[in-house]
Amino acid sequence: MKVLHSTHIGNEESLLDYESKAMHVSMADHVGMEVADIAQIVAYNFPKAEPDTPLVDTGFGIVDKSKPTIVVVGHNVMYARPVADYLEEMGRIDDFELAGLCCTAHDMTRYNAKAKIFGPISYQLRVIRAGIPDVMISDEQCIRADLLEACKKMGIPLIATSDAAARGLPDVSDWPVEKIVDALVSGKLPGVFLPIPEKVGQVAPLVAEAIFKKHGGERKYKFFESDEALMEEINKCTQCMNCVFTCPHSLRVDQGMAHAQKTGDLSKLAQLEEQCLACMKCEQACPKNIKIINVIMRANYDRLYNKTGKTRVGRGPIQDTEIRKVGQPIVFGQIPGVIAAVGCINFPDEMKSIREILEEFLKRRYIVVTSGCHAMDIGMIKDEEGKTLYEKYPGNFDAGGLVNTGSCVANSHIAGAAIKIANIFAMRPLRGNYAEIADYVLNRVGAVGFSWGPYSHKAASIATGFNRLGVPVVVGPHGTKYRRAYIGKPWKKDKWWVYDIKSRQKVFIEPAPDSLLVAVETKEEAIVQLARLCIRPNDTNQGRQIKLTHYIELHQKYFGDLPDDWAVYVRSEADLPLKMRDQLLKVLEEQYGWKIDWDKKKIVEGPVRHFDAGFNPTIVEEVYEKYAGEKAPR
Repeated sequence: MKVLHSTHIGNEESLLDYESKAMHVSMADHVGMEVADIAQIVAYNFPKAEPDTPLVDTGFGIVDKSKPTIVVVGHNVMYARPVADYLEEMGRIDDFELAGLCCTAHDMTRYNAKAKIFGPISYQLRVIRAGIPDVMISDEQCIRADLLEACKKMGIPLIATSDAAARGLPDVSDWPVEKIVDALVSGKLPGVFLPIPEKVGQVAPLVAEAIFKKHGGERKYKFFESDEALMEEINKCTQCMNCVFTCPHSLRVDQGMAHAQKTGDLSKLAQLEEQCLACMKCEQACPKNIKIINVIMRANYDRLYNKTGKTRVGRGPIQDTEIRKVGQPIVFGQIPGVIAAVGCINFPDEMKSIREILEEFLKRRYIVVTSGCHAMDIGMIKDEEGKTLYEKYPGNFDAGGLVNTGSCVANSHIAGAAIKIANIFAMRPLRGNYAEIADYVLNRVGAVGFSWGPYSHKAASIATGFNRLGVPVVVGPHGTKYRRAYIGKPWKKDKWWVYDIKSRQKVFIEPAPDSLLVAVETKEEAIVQLARLCIRPNDTNQGRQIKLTHYIELHQKYFGDLPDDWAVYVRSEADLPLKMRDQLLKVLEEQYGWKIDWDKKKIVEGPVRHFDAGFNPTIVEEVYEKYAGEKAPR
């Protein structure tokens, strides 16, 4: 509370103190997330660091519309778990569809692999407008503020469970189950506030079954009753462009509507669905009250319905044995890096871009770790063979592995893996030693966070917590709305130095990494930036060669030329990609003025520093004094 008070408008004016407080709170948030996930792993018997967890159905078209459907949404599985327990006890789990949105969906599948995942927050309105839920259970965080209103319009009873989002509904904790069910099924109440998990477990299936009997599944997966009703809605549009001006992506809804009005062809509207966040800003701005979301979803219905796949159930922490195996190759650079894809769905383009970005690194034997909305998005996109990334790549924490840790609170296990590398591989003590661990990670562990669609405060906190641990984070273009970035100034060469414990000197180094929080605009820029930010001062020759090979190849693949800064990462000829060595030596000589001994094909003069196998960098004076046994050089 004191930190929040100090960062409020009108208090802290020092940018350093402000950012220090932000980092401190975010570090504490990572601790809180780990406590939360460990608690539910123990209490609910979630997978305990198991690499080979089950694959569960994911996507819009996953449920059988001939069954009553219970949909949970939010971040707290405590209220959804009793539903699965009740259905299992009654022997009726197969008679119902139990599916979820956001992190509660992740944790439901960790508890019971028969549960399914609809998708991230952008799918909440899609699922409701399609009439899929027979009852909806909400808890807290990442839930639409108009959830009750949206459910009321579709005749979907809502059970709110958390006092953080009671939604103005009556508290029915003291009511008998039969009375609650009657109030919801009859429509006397559009929803109730029921913070007792066991009662939620009994009420939800009874309500879902009764509501289902009313419509018999006929309303499910329908955005309009008929094609005529769809065209009537489209013909209301006057192309005023209010929707375009208010859309976060400036989607040209007006052009899609005009094309459909003239030709009856919905293809231009269908193209918008892939990028639509279903935030509903367009509908709020529309003077004709057109159901724009319904129109867009209906236009692309076939692709939307068939956008289904498999997500690997969240495994929780990374095993110590896995860290022992990969610690050395990560620190030395033989495994080129760890890409941690976490965050929201505020993508600047189609959802398939997140798959394309991550598969580029999986093919190159990076370790990819994911959680939260990014983890379920990956499970919705298939390749030409009909496989998702989870079906193509193993779930172990090793080169070429795709690891789903679970919900947003499971992000802490990704940070935990970096900490374990310092502790298990390098034997650095943990207790009261955060600065040394962060210093180790910054200089040695080639890990980069990645949030392609950031929007929530939680995503910002997760990113800043990674930053304090010494892990750079790349965010998509919407990340600029946080109005924060940690971007270095590589041209100020006198600022880039470390203490070398071996030589007992201050050593000027290459800017690696040169940023801790940076936004990118395109997927091509994201791929190249992620590869670049995996480079670390402590890389061996082999490790730097591998990382530079990927960085240069990716830049040439997506931008057609060499990156501007590749030369600053070269310490010796052994750092250069083998198949390009002669070409790059020539570039270094002709364009950068370096001296090359062509007989030996060795770099004589030019690098910021030469490679030293015993190089032992730190930027923390206390760490230098601890291991060097003397005061840090000035």
